[in-house]
Amino acid sequence: MTVLTIRALNRATLARQLLLDRADLPVLDAVAHLGGLQAQEPQEPFIGLWSRLSAFDPAVLSDLLTGRQVVRTHLMRGTVHLMTTADALAWRSRHNAMLSQRMLGVYRAELAEVDLAELAAAGRAVLADGEPRSRPDLARAVLDRWPSAGHRALGEMLVTALLPMVQIPPRGLWRAKGGARNALLADWVGREIDPLPEDPADPVGQVLLRRYLAAYGPAAPADLRAWSGLAGLPAAVAAVRPELVSFRDERGRELLDLPEAPRPDPGIPVPVRFLPAFDNAILGYQDRTRIIDDEHRNLSVAGERVVLVDGRVAATWKAAEGTVLVTPLGKLAKADRTAVAEEAEQVALFLSDKESTRVQFG
Repeated sequence: MTVLTIRALNRATLARQLLLDRADLPVLDAVAHLGGLQAQEPQEPFIGLWSRLSAFDPAVLSDLLTGRQVVRTHLMRGTVHLMTTADALAWRSRHNAMLSQRMLGVYRAELAEVDLAELAAAGRAVLADGEPRSRPDLARAVLDRWPSAGHRALGEMLVTALLPMVQIPPRGLWRAKGGARNALLADWVGREIDPLPEDPADPVGQVLLRRYLAAYGPAAPADLRAWSGLAGLPAAVAAVRPELVSFRDERGRELLDLPEAPRPDPGIPVPVRFLPAFDNAILGYQDRTRIIDDEHRNLSVAGERVVLVDGRVAATWKAAEGTVLVTPLGKLAKADRTAVAEEAEQVALFLSDKESTRVQFG
């Protein structure tokens, strides 16, 4: 079985993640290709798409949100993701059990005396008037029935797991501020979520696997689990495996991939890229060494924005008052520092509406 080096996997990841060359794709198609963008920080998907698309216009993404073609919803790993509405409707049922299990892992003691079916029904009754609510407001509306559980546990379980919900605009619009107000997904888009098929071959899982490999492969089932939060999708992997090709990484893991997916020459040069906080190009793997050294693994988990140099995390960055501050993780070669500064100027222009090109190195 062919062994793919870390550098080969890096180039494949950059190609699949639209980071090797900026793609000439419509914004909606890019969100779909990526399987969504992690989005608990509302402005971060704009940076993620700017780094991936040529001529990206933030207003287009805002229009897709207000037009209900994309939504902000809890899905992969139980975190808020910016998804196409089509994917949110198609995938939500497959994630229901995982979402509930994750919330119970946090609030099992608080929810020990709570019947979750009754809690879901109570939440739906509150939302029957069609008014969006914040998580605390929804929790307070049912707290009298389960006072010992506490409003945080009740609200998290309802909004994250039991009820398919979306965070409605202006949350998530370009440069908009404000707390999250939640509405039922089906009410917001005018269509019920797809029911989970009663098929042991897991057809939804098969779609997730193919889509994941298209945007993240080659990858192991453990990487798929790290991205989705789902438990490996063994039935889906078994069903799809005959149409896949296999490799091994330098650690000996078997990697699966789509036969015709891009696997560029490992020696191909790559541009500097600025990634947002919590970018799935890093978080979407169990083994992240293809793009980040183990010693820096937790940077993205901690919410640090990162800079890719030669395809790997080499710096963190922040933006404030029209200035992009870059903090290298180690010494940068002169040519790399120049390339980082040039891309940082473009980031500053994007974030300041072309009013600033200020860059500082920490």
